[in-house]
Amino acid sequence: MTNKPMSDKQPAQKSELRHGGRILADQLAILGADTLFCVPGESFLGLLDGLYEHRNAIRVVTCRHEAGASNMADAYAKMTGKPGICAVTRGPGATNASNGIHTAFQDSSPMIVLVGQVGRGMMDREAFQEIDYRRMFGEMAKWVAQINDASRIPEYLSRAWNVALSGRPGPVVLALPEDMLTDMAQVEDIRPKPVTESAPTRAAIRDLEVLLAKAERPLLVVGGPSWSPACADAAIAFAERVGIPVAASFRCQDYVDNAHPNYVGAIGIAPSPDLTRRIRSEVDLLIAVGPRFGEMTTQGYSLIDIPNPRMKFVHVHPGPEELGQVYAPDISMTATPSAFWNATDAISDGNGRERWSTWRNEKRRDYKAFLAPTNVPGDLNMSEVMRHVTETMPKDTVVANGAGNYSVWVHRFHQHRTYRSQLAPTSGSMGYGVPAAIAAKLIAPEREVVSISGDGCFLMTAQELATAKKYGTDVIYLVVNNGMYGTIRMHQERNHPGRTLATELANPDFVTYAQAFGIAGERVVATDQFPAALKRARAAKGGYLIELVVDPEALTPTQTLSAARAQGEARQLELS
Repeated sequence: MTNKPMSDKQPAQKSELRHGGRILADQLAILGADTLFCVPGESFLGLLDGLYEHRNAIRVVTCRHEAGASNMADAYAKMTGKPGICAVTRGPGATNASNGIHTAFQDSSPMIVLVGQVGRGMMDREAFQEIDYRRMFGEMAKWVAQINDASRIPEYLSRAWNVALSGRPGPVVLALPEDMLTDMAQVEDIRPKPVTESAPTRAAIRDLEVLLAKAERPLLVVGGPSWSPACADAAIAFAERVGIPVAASFRCQDYVDNAHPNYVGAIGIAPSPDLTRRIRSEVDLLIAVGPRFGEMTTQGYSLIDIPNPRMKFVHVHPGPEELGQVYAPDISMTATPSAFWNATDAISDGNGRERWSTWRNEKRRDYKAFLAPTNVPGDLNMSEVMRHVTETMPKDTVVANGAGNYSVWVHRFHQHRTYRSQLAPTSGSMGYGVPAAIAAKLIAPEREVVSISGDGCFLMTAQELATAKKYGTDVIYLVVNNGMYGTIRMHQERNHPGRTLATELANPDFVTYAQAFGIAGERVVATDQFPAALKRARAAKGGYLIELVVDPEALTPTQTLSAARAQGEARQLELS
């Protein structure tokens, strides 16, 4: 199965003489790139000059830090399914961008990162800002290369686009010597080609049908790369037709409608204890379509036995290298999710809606009970805040967040209704929420977008508020302020109770900070103040920041800071 070419633009004639930067920009336009995120640098002036010729077709978004630019490119890839394009300068620019490149690698997001490089005649002398990018990015990119010949730019871009999208998608890094970008060359442009999709065999689908017919307590888990809105619809249609309950892997909760009666929750950090217990002891058929089943989804590789799962295990993934890497599946299928769902049309419903109704309904009740707000110390309860967001904002609202204890409230109490409405890094990278939300609003200006960050997470990329203001993105920023790096403080108390260090924060006035960028905002200190504040935020033009002041004791929805310390003290007594 294949994807359609990204562009119908006709290649230029080989006789046309162009400089390398223009050739590169032309290839991006032909491939269908419409947005490029960058911090401009002298090392790729030739590319910027080439992009000037496409300024009405390729939007160049100027960011304030390369980490912001690369994370915006990752969010673009998640929102569109196309490679996110990022351009950064050599040396410090590349090291800053590595944050988003690593996120894209662990999230399997297609991305092409164009990095300026020193001139070819200066290499291997530790010239100004020189880095060997093959060595630097070798562990966090699918392919790293350097284009030394302007006449080969179409070849390299064609391969980069294909590598970024094929199999398990991911980031590609291309280094661009600055003098190569000024070289003149006569080349034939790319002819866009479909990216080949892998599909399951008929025998594998028949084997799956046999396992479904025998199963008494099956569970479908969705997640991973290469999804789309149509793919998400197909997944829930299959689940509804055969009657199987559906869970989502870590930070993939928007892959199915959380309000659908077949949806039973997410697995990952702080999941429903009932769902975890049932997977460990009751599920007899586990079908994973897309997720790798990495550390966070499996709670430190403790959820499923290694290498032989207790239950029958079916693993579907577009990257063959992922199948059998940790878990030995009974059936493995190298297939994109869309190809898999198309193939499942051959599977009969098997009367599963009736056979598994009790099992499915029990798990659904567990999930709905888990949504109920919990009681926490302080006047502001984040569980009530997130439930209000779910209940009052449009179904297609995009919610973006980074990492930290605050994200537990987001993932537990907010319900996603459409794909793609969740932007969150499986790599656990702090600072992701703000740039991701800005990118989402640029891509889908008609949709409402909410960025949720902890006070530590927010300030890692808060300078991108300048980018938001420049491009007029009406993002709502929720900043959860408890005055500390909460996750690290939690682990300190649990492991070294009372011996805390380096986790307390001295914060600015976040509302005044936002106002310095021309973005309005307000401070909320109690739960009952939030509904009116959110209403004002949604009506505001140019964005709005709400600082949510929470009690440091409200560590998680179910554990206080004092309880975490008591847990650590009890552990120390056991070890003494």
